[in-house]
Amino acid sequence: MTAESEKRVVEEIETALSSLGKLKILRLLMKEPSHAFTRYEIGKKIPLNSRDIKNNLYALFEIGWLKELKYGNLQKYSINMDHNLVKHLSNFFRDIGYI
Repeated sequence: MTAESEKRVVEEIETALSSLGKLKILRLLMKEPSHAFTRYEIGKKIPLNSRDIKNNLYALFEIGWLKELKYGNLQKYSINMDHNLVKHLSNFFRDIGYI
């Protein structure tokens, strides 16, 4: 692994796992990888305020860990299982019983 790719991995992991809210969102989305959730649906399942949900989703989307689907004004989010780090983290979460 090059120094540049190692730096990218470290930055992604630190961004993605830097808050309890992001962990809860990742857990929810990894539990149902084929489902796309609205922010409202996420808020019903995770006790976070709407601003924190929006900010956490944006941060995870920016690093490529989430897919964003747009239906007119409606936005839905799903986990990006095509991302290598997401696949590894999902496997780890399953192995330890987190999801």
